[in-house]
Amino acid sequence: MPRPTAHLAALLAITLLASQPLAAGETASVKKKTSQAKPSPDQTVVYKTIGEVELKLHIFEPNKQADSQTSRPAIIFYFGGGWVGGSPSQFYGQSRALADRGMVAACAEYRVRKQHGTTPQECVADGKSAIRWLRSNAKRFNIDPNRIAAGGGSAGGHVAASTATVDAFDAPTDDTTVSPVPSALVLFNPVYDNGPDGYGYDRVKDYYKDISPLHRLDEDVPPTIVFLGTKDKLIPVTTAEAFRDKLNELGVRNELHLYEGAPHGFFNKGDAYKDTLSKTIAFLDSLGYLTQQ
Repeated sequence: MPRPTAHLAALLAITLLASQPLAAGETASVKKKTSQAKPSPDQTVVYKTIGEVELKLHIFEPNKQADSQTSRPAIIFYFGGGWVGGSPSQFYGQSRALADRGMVAACAEYRVRKQHGTTPQECVADGKSAIRWLRSNAKRFNIDPNRIAAGGGSAGGHVAASTATVDAFDAPTDDTTVSPVPSALVLFNPVYDNGPDGYGYDRVKDYYKDISPLHRLDEDVPPTIVFLGTKDKLIPVTTAEAFRDKLNELGVRNELHLYEGAPHGFFNKGDAYKDTLSKTIAFLDSLGYLTQQ
């Protein structure tokens, strides 16, 4: 009987390997890795330089077949991490999904304590700088400068909400004639109460009234959607309800979606990810920000 060629031998080896029983948990591990795969941004651009630190926007662009001459809405996402750490990749999934529907989506880097030794003030300053930069460079990306939304989770939700509510903490290098105020807010378990009973008070107590979005609401706050789990240990439901009620009093359009039994950071997992993304899409679509699929 002739000996098998090297190619045939390799095929036989693969067949034999495939027929072996998997170790416990091996299939689950493979599936887990597949489900966690994230899209990649189409490009990154530096929006701010502080000394040797370069801060970038990770940009997701609409399909190249789309009308490149039409001014598009945009959204900037800010990652969570307690103003201490985190990664822009947290919102890669949402960014790709919104870009596929006609928006330019960007995930912003901003300075954090662990890497840069900064405070929440610098986080807010960078958040405002990112919107100013994108608004100033709107033509470069065919963006409508009047339709730039901001979104984020946890401390990133605070940064996003602060761009719409906080007047202080502008970077000295910013062109303050350019507005940092977004046209809509998409907030995932945001730490937007930084007062005595809120999150991070120990770090901002000397200036909390200047940096706490809940304490700075007015009729100019843009349309807002908020997602929160009822078992969030950092943001009580009562805080979200107080934020909602104040916006209602001011006549500001807003939505609050509560997720029964969900903890902090629930929105990037499983069915909650799908549902919060679906509601985000519906909200932005109602503002005329999305193309029809």
